Formats: sequence, structure tokens, C-alpha cells
Amino acid sequence: MNMTAKTACAPADCAPPKGRKAAAAFTKAEGAELAGMLKALGHPARLALVKHLADYGTCFFGDLSEILPLAPSTISQHVSILKHAGLIEGSSDARRVCYCVKPERLELLKRLLGRL
Repeated sequence: MNMTAKTACAPADCAPPKGRKAAAAFTKAEGAELAGMLKALGHPARLALVKHLADYGTCFFGDLSEILPLAPSTISQHVSILKHAGLIEGSSDARRVCYCVKPERLELLKRLLGRL
């Protein structure tokens, strides 16, 4: 087996580039928020659901099984995880359920990811 040797990181290589400060550390709450959202998005089906709802832009009244080729019970589990993470919300009337992303949570996610 051909293995390439890793070179050691010199202390000078680990410093931020000149003129650029190191990113501020996350607070405990920010770290927990980011970890929770990333965990919720850590499955391709959930990522696809959030992306579809974000692209749709308004309340989506359609059948989520049209988006993903999964059983309704499986989709329901994914929706529950996304709702628990605060990334989407759902409301219903007598005949249908509306799903949409929570834009303020997506903005928080983007802001925290930008600090990595």
C-alpha cells in the first residue's frame, strides 16, 4: 500500500493570514444552536426538504412525498426533526398542511457557518 507522509504543520502556518483576524469563538448557546441545526440537516432527505421549501418561498401546501420518494411516515419523521431544530414550521387547516422554512433560522445558520 502506497502511503504519502503527512507534513507537520508549523506554527507559522497556523496563524491567520496577515491583515485577517481569527474568527471569534462561538458562545456555548451559539455552538449548541449550530450543532442542532447541522445535525437536523445531516440527512440528505432533510436537506432536500429544506432546500425545496426555501426555493418555494411561500407556504407549500403540496404533498411532500412528491418531493421525496419516501413513505409518508418516513417523511413525517424527517419533518419532525426539522421542526424540532426550528428550521421549518407547519400549520394546518381542516383539509391541508402548510410547510415553510423559518427564514430567521436559516439566516442564523448562515451567519454562524460564516464564522467557521
